[in-house]
Amino acid sequence: MPPSESFSFVRRASQIGTLLRTFFCGKEIGRDAFGNRYYGGGGRRWVIYAGEPDPTKVPPEWHIWLHQTADAPLQGSAGQPWQKAHVRNRAGTAEAWAPAALAGGMRPKATGDYQAWKPE
Repeated sequence: MPPSESFSFVRRASQIGTLLRTFFCGKEIGRDAFGNRYYGGGGRRWVIYAGEPDPTKVPPEWHIWLHQTADAPLQGSAGQPWQKAHVRNRAGTAEAWAPAALAGGMRPKATGDYQAWKPE
């Protein structure tokens, strides 16, 4: 774990149950590109996150497995020419998407193909 990532004692204490279940009952199923490790056992499935716990770091092929929609993680689902690479949710950060008006910018003027409605 890089030193830049700080975990509080309370956060670590809340993960003790998951770590114990992983040690005693867990069977590692696989890892994803983010370094997250996926486990199953006793009819349950769970993830141990690499670094800060963040559910938005779970790619779709593992999400479907975690929620027991598929018996195995989807293989070959990523890398289709029409697919974009998975990125984590940026909501609540400076990188979050916002409309131009909220981001401090101005909306471009209409180009002439728009006519404003005026009530009569």
